[in-house]
Amino acid sequence: MRDRTDPLPATPPEPAPGQGTTTATTTPDAVARARPDRAARRRIGAEIWIVLGLSLGKSAVYAIINIVARLTAGTPLGEQSASLNVSRSARPYLDLTYQLVGIFFAVLPVALALYLLSARGRSAVRAIGLDGARPLRDVGWGFALAAAIGIPGLGFYALGRVLGITVEVQASALNAAWWTVPVLILAALQNGLLEEVIAVGYLFERTRDLGWGRVKFVVWSSLLRGSYHLYQGFGPFVGNVVMGVVFSWFYTSRWGRHRVMPLVIAHTLLDVVAFVGYALLPLEWKQSLGLA
Repeated sequence: MRDRTDPLPATPPEPAPGQGTTTATTTPDAVARARPDRAARRRIGAEIWIVLGLSLGKSAVYAIINIVARLTAGTPLGEQSASLNVSRSARPYLDLTYQLVGIFFAVLPVALALYLLSARGRSAVRAIGLDGARPLRDVGWGFALAAAIGIPGLGFYALGRVLGITVEVQASALNAAWWTVPVLILAALQNGLLEEVIAVGYLFERTRDLGWGRVKFVVWSSLLRGSYHLYQGFGPFVGNVVMGVVFSWFYTSRWGRHRVMPLVIAHTLLDVVAFVGYALLPLEWKQSLGLA
């Protein structure tokens, strides 16, 4: 389903050069999503690998290498730590410059994914529901999803720490400055956009072009989400796979209506609470909670 009430066009747009389509279809949706020929499928597959290779797929490869390195380091996983949002310079304004430039370049794959999706001749932000067409509904679902994921996520982290399969995660290692909280909020928004637009919105559109069904998409999207969190240990891997199942299932449901905006809002809220909360939490509280 799409986030609009107007019917699909009676005749589908002309295929791009080199793309063939089958004609044995009986429904408007089947006509609009006619299966491309082998050459076109190869191009779509190559495009998916390129987009993932520049973004979440690259992170997944590094995360797998990192977890192998951790497991072979001779130190128990539970005694290791991982720091997020680290400072890059002792000079505050140089550090701020590094942080903003890093966020800018990290979010560029989102622009690439939207650009590629727009090749069909329609707005990509509308196609995946990244627009502001339903602000109240999107915000409401965003808060609901954040609440549904946040508490179990903490549970997975705590259980992983007890079992020794999760490293100690320091959600913010930025030096204290007037810009620390705004940068952490921007970093949370960057994560929300990057992960939800690519792992859910873009990946759904492109895998549907390849003829994937809902279950196959949900499984692979969720495994992708878990894989690039492996550097934190196996607890966060499982927790993020569960998050991926919930988010991708919601996106494809009659409640989600193929709108990625609620997922972006939920993800941003979760990361803001984690990043900013960690940065502002007194050291004594962090130590008592096993977070420092």
